[in-house]
Amino acid sequence: MPKFLSIEPNDMDNQKKAFAAKLLKIKAIKLRPQEPFTWASGWKSPIYCDNRKVNSYPEVRTYVKLRLVALILEHYPEVEAIAGVATGAISQGALVADALGLPFAYVRPKPKDHGMGNQIEGELAAGTKVVVVEDLISTGGSSLKAVDALRQAGIEVLGMVASHTYGFDVAAEAFREAGVELLTLTDYEHVIAEASETGYVSAADLELLRQWRQNPAEWGK
Repeated sequence: MPKFLSIEPNDMDNQKKAFAAKLLKIKAIKLRPQEPFTWASGWKSPIYCDNRKVNSYPEVRTYVKLRLVALILEHYPEVEAIAGVATGAISQGALVADALGLPFAYVRPKPKDHGMGNQIEGELAAGTKVVVVEDLISTGGSSLKAVDALRQAGIEVLGMVASHTYGFDVAAEAFREAGVELLTLTDYEHVIAEASETGYVSAADLELLRQWRQNPAEWGK
């Protein structure tokens, strides 16, 4: 297995802020407290994260690949395969697997209703030690459904790595209950800190962003 070195100083806060800056620069993360977005769940949100934009920026795409690889090698050196969560993390997962020279598969939200009826696409034998790659963690529900599908297939899930998390308490509790370790390249706190320090948002916007984070389900109603 090839060796990969960290491409940032050995300071997790600096690494998370550096990646937050990249996501803000390419508008993979947008902050709009005065004109909130509506999520599929119906929640009103001052932030929208679309990590699929990373694929269009080779420098950022490579950064994500190398940072995820570094996390995996540091925390899960026994990894035998990579699984991406469909659809957002398929490309990132495939890049990571290619860099590590490991098998790759991806997990659908549910089994297909035609053809072979697969939920796991690819070949992963029972007992394989897998790290799951996700692009974004919100409540954690869809991410953990992928973990459950893998476990039902007899696959050993070592942990999950992701680009970004909103850091919701409900997600943290869900991951604890599922017994899944989650490691991320950046998070809501570091994104907001970077946005504040660089003048991306005003003081008034910053307060709205903090209020949303405290009670996202009710914010904006």
